[in-house]
Amino acid sequence: MTRSFVTRLRRLGLGSGLLGLAAAGALTNPAAATPLQDPYGTWTLQGENDAVSTLKGTSDQYYTSGLRIGWTSGTDNQPPAISNLNRLIWGDGVQRIAFGLQQSIFTPRGTQLDPPNPLDRPYAGVLLATANLISDTDTTRSVIGVQAGVLGSYAGGYQVQNGFHSLIGDTPNRGWSYQLPNQPILQLQASRTWRFPVVDAYGISVDLLPSATAAGGDFRTYAQLGGTVRIGQGLNSDFGTPRISPGLDGTDAYKATRPFAWYAFAGLDGQAVAYDATLQGSTFRSGEPHVSKIWDVGEFEGGLALLYHGVRLAYTQTWQTEEFNGQKGGLFSFGSVVLSAKF
Repeated sequence: MTRSFVTRLRRLGLGSGLLGLAAAGALTNPAAATPLQDPYGTWTLQGENDAVSTLKGTSDQYYTSGLRIGWTSGTDNQPPAISNLNRLIWGDGVQRIAFGLQQSIFTPRGTQLDPPNPLDRPYAGVLLATANLISDTDTTRSVIGVQAGVLGSYAGGYQVQNGFHSLIGDTPNRGWSYQLPNQPILQLQASRTWRFPVVDAYGISVDLLPSATAAGGDFRTYAQLGGTVRIGQGLNSDFGTPRISPGLDGTDAYKATRPFAWYAFAGLDGQAVAYDATLQGSTFRSGEPHVSKIWDVGEFEGGLALLYHGVRLAYTQTWQTEEFNGQKGGLFSFGSVVLSAKF
């Protein structure tokens, strides 16, 4: 993969996000109707890994693993103080609250080097608890939330990765003793996704989902613009599939609008990254492993979602441009599998 192609993809990701956001802004209607109520809570399990790929498996490198469990409430059944806060931020809409716990693991490309290559991505584990307020209309989904946790050995990256390698009889990664040191993480984030119906004919629908996201804190500070195109049935069931942030994230919230719904999708986003602790090292120390981040990161993703009687199963394949100077291998690829069920 040539650098010129990767550069074009970055520019395409940023440009498509800007165009999508502009189109959505022109179509936003503050008086948009609120959707039907959904009384059921939703449990979600998600896994992301660089070895899960529609192209080929890869050895551990870069963003090598993500695990997440989450719970999302039904609509409009939060305590009054939470409901009032959500309405104060986003205005009228159908409201939910969501909680989750996620772990992300990052390694260099050369995992058998001891010590690791100082010009490669440092070893890092991140463990975060999340809380989000979600507000929906028929045409928008708005999310604001906080993440709190730890980066470093307390996040358990070494134990999870090498423990799994031991379980399957694989070679352990040798450089975890050089991982980034412990530091507390506090992160604020907000996003809005717009739904723009395009076609509805012969039982098949097409829509566009432009989105804008911003996050700040001592984990990753960035702004993101992007959009997704979907084709299928029952597209009003959700606002796209979830991702372990960053990325195009439709969240875990959905509702069963028909016994069986499905859609195929493709999306593109561009991220302007001001700070990334897993690349640049601790906020509070100097002299530890770090690399020079690239400020503009582009992603392309595609996949399939199936919804059947309150259960949603989705697969997403993501291709990502380089995140730091000296990153090898061209576009980096990883897969995401997510299963949600309502109770």
